[in-house]
Amino acid sequence: MSLHHPLLDRLAQTVGLVLKTEDDLDGWLAEPGNRVLFCGGNPVQYPECLDVAVVLPELLAIHRDRLQAAVLAPELEATAQARYGFNRWPSLVFLRDGAYLGTLSGMQDWIAYVARFCEILAAAPSRPPTVGIPVAAASSTSCH
Repeated sequence: MSLHHPLLDRLAQTVGLVLKTEDDLDGWLAEPGNRVLFCGGNPVQYPECLDVAVVLPELLAIHRDRLQAAVLAPELEATAQARYGFNRWPSLVFLRDGAYLGTLSGMQDWIAYVARFCEILAAAPSRPPTVGIPVAAASSTSCH
């Protein structure tokens, strides 16, 4: 199962990260425990994707008993972006028992990555941020 870049394929072959598609994504996300979903974006457009693909296995090794990870299929990335409210590629979306914990976007310094992983995994589930479309009441000049 190709992830369309050799480095991303390495995540599947050597680390065991599975490509999640529309058929199995929701079931996997809802399973008990902590999960992280790697939303890489197009490596040509977002070269940081490849940097995160190198660092992610090391971060997972630190949390090997506390966290399962998968790579999101490219055709589902726009849906995940809308669902979890991130606006930068690549992003790591964290969930516990299907509930949103947080997102790490872009390439981070190693110390920042380790600290944010720990913070997110210690966080209580919350509502994912949204894109934020303001809602305003229509003004009326007459009284009904």
